[in-house]
Amino acid sequence: MFQLKILGTLKYFLGLEIAKSSKGISLSQRKYTLSLLEDTSFLVCKPSNLPMDPNLKLNLHDGDLLLDPLVYKRLVGRLIYLTISRPDITFVVNHLSQYMKEPRVPHLNVVHHLLQYLKSAPRQGLFFPAKNSPKLISFADADWASYVDTRRSTSGFCVFLGNNLLSWHSKKQPTISKSSTEAEYRALSSVTSEVVWLRRLLLHFKIDIPSVMLFCDNKSTISLASNPVHHERSKHIDIEPMS
Repeated sequence: MFQLKILGTLKYFLGLEIAKSSKGISLSQRKYTLSLLEDTSFLVCKPSNLPMDPNLKLNLHDGDLLLDPLVYKRLVGRLIYLTISRPDITFVVNHLSQYMKEPRVPHLNVVHHLLQYLKSAPRQGLFFPAKNSPKLISFADADWASYVDTRRSTSGFCVFLGNNLLSWHSKKQPTISKSSTEAEYRALSSVTSEVVWLRRLLLHFKIDIPSVMLFCDNKSTISLASNPVHHERSKHIDIEPMS
């Protein structure tokens, strides 16, 4: 037997701020974000509208090595925890975590730019409305050969239950994709695995999802996934590890 103590309505837990109302539940890490900005002296910096320059390509060799790499590692570690309520920075944080072994000045500059982006909206988080429809909708995409050093692609997806964001993901693919179609196909495989798991989880809560909408912006990938005639061209993908 375990003794339980009711402390009241949950409002703050491990840096997470929870606010409940008749409209829904709001989840954010405002205090954690402000603490991060204060510790790094970015509390009064000029805010940025983007988490990262979309045209910037980082690599392992350009720029000088940081004299104290622990500073970079600590910052990225704190940013990883912030992705719990900030899916908008997941891709950038995932990209920056690839350079933890030997961080360089350009990598740290991107971290500083991301801190400026956090300064623009420290209260931003997730909102789960009380009224919602039981429809599972997912979006998948891939950044083909985005890693200059390895030429691997990045898979990304997000899954919604009605208007509620349930799951999001950004990860480097384990193998090299020879085309954007193949990279997008791997992203579709990744989100499909997530959707199958979520449907089975929702069944435990007596929520039956008969069908799922999956969106992809690559026509070749959609044709490859929906037409069995093309499966012969993708047999090599079946025997390779999927992200």
